[in-house]
Amino acid sequence: MIKAILVFNNQGKPRLLKFFGHYSEEEQQHIIKEIFHQVSRRDDLACNFIEVQQSLLGSGDHKLIYRHYATLYFVFCVDNSESELGILDLIQVFVETLDKVFENVCELDLIFHVDKVHNILQEICMGGMVLETSHNEIMTHVEAQNKLEKSEGNVTGVVKSAVSSAPNRAISAVKNLQTGGIKLPNIKFPS
Repeated sequence: MIKAILVFNNQGKPRLLKFFGHYSEEEQQHIIKEIFHQVSRRDDLACNFIEVQQSLLGSGDHKLIYRHYATLYFVFCVDNSESELGILDLIQVFVETLDKVFENVCELDLIFHVDKVHNILQEICMGGMVLETSHNEIMTHVEAQNKLEKSEGNVTGVVKSAVSSAPNRAISAVKNLQTGGIKLPNIKFPS
């Protein structure tokens, strides 16, 4: 079972965090710090699997399975029941899907499109269980989600234009207000 999925940059700043279990904020920060130190100090030619005896993620032994792409580390924390090569393949599928969606994914895409990244991740795994490993199936679901968002965007665009014109309508209403003999101070309204 997958216990956590972490993506952080070369400086250790988390760019994506998904824990499949309850951990306090302090525990999460400690886990991120420790995992970054274990992964970042390894040579690029070293194995991508790290056995963790004293588990940061609860009882039992766990493995850290990671890949380092350019400026980002993709780390999956799993228990001993998961296949190392299967998780490496899953990381590859995740990165390829991100690359296809964002056309050459970079760190800023993860920061500014966190909702899309989480949607992609939910297509791949949920609750610590792997749901889909086919890049094509994941892209089909992501494209369907994008179409749905665009169709909702047309509806919300009408609402947004009505909301954005609300301040102008309020100013017009105040300008046209019948004072009923009450003397109002001379207020200059933007035009």
